[in-house]
Amino acid sequence: MPAAITGVILTFNGEKWLEQTLASLDFCDTLLVVDSGSTDRTLAIAEAAGAQVLHRDWEGTIPQFRFAFEHVKTPWIITLDQDEFLSPELKKSVTSALDAPGDTGGFWCPRRSWYLDRFIRHSGWYPDLLLRVFRLDQVQIRGMLPHEEFHPTGTTARLTGDIVHYPYADLAEHLDKINAYTSLAAREMAAKGRRANVTKALAHAVGKFTKQYLLKQGFRDGRAGLVLAVHSFLYAFQKYMKLVELNRRDS
Repeated sequence: MPAAITGVILTFNGEKWLEQTLASLDFCDTLLVVDSGSTDRTLAIAEAAGAQVLHRDWEGTIPQFRFAFEHVKTPWIITLDQDEFLSPELKKSVTSALDAPGDTGGFWCPRRSWYLDRFIRHSGWYPDLLLRVFRLDQVQIRGMLPHEEFHPTGTTARLTGDIVHYPYADLAEHLDKINAYTSLAAREMAAKGRRANVTKALAHAVGKFTKQYLLKQGFRDGRAGLVLAVHSFLYAFQKYMKLVELNRRDS
C-alpha cells in the first residue's frame, strides 16, 4: 500500500501557476494550502482542487512551514512553491518511491528554473537538489530568513525528473524580491550579532559574482547567466550594506 502523503503549499497571490502546481500533486491523499492573505484567485483555485486552506499572516517561510506541519496528519509530506510543479517524470518517480519507501526518510528532487529567456543549466542553479519529499518525523527545518532548509535526519535518496520553477514574472519582480529578502537577511544577521562594513559588503558581492559567473559557469547560460550574476552581486552588496545601516542604528 502506498505511503500516505500530504502536499503542502504556501501561497500569496499565486494564481498564475497554482492550478498547475496542485494538478501535479493530484496523487496526494491531502492537499494543504497555507495562505497569507491572497486577494486574487488563489483561494478559489485551491478550494476547487479540494485543498484544505488555512490562513496565517506572513512572518517568513520557516514559521509558515512549522505552522503547516502542525496540521499534517500523514507520515509523508511533499512541498512545492506556488510557482513550481512536478514534471511528468518526477511525478512518476515520486509515486514509485512512495509505493515502497523502505527505510528511506526523504527524497532529493532536482529543480529546473526559468530565467529571462531560458531554463538555467549552470550558474549554480541546476540541478539545485532540494529535499521536498520526506517523512515528517525525519526532517528538521533549518536555515536563516528568508530561506528555509529541510534537513534530513535519516536515510535519503535522489529522484529523477525535475521540479519546474518559474520564480520571477520579470526583472522588476526579481528586484522587488531582492529588496525584501535582503532586508530580512540583514535583520536576521543583526539579531545574531553580525557586523559589516562597506569593504566587507563589496568583497562578498564580488565573490558572489565571480563564483556564479565564472566558477559555476554562468557564462554558459548566455545573457540570462550574466543578468543572474549581476543580480547576485546586488543581492550580496545590499544585504551587507543593510546590515551596516542596522549596526549604526544600534550603536
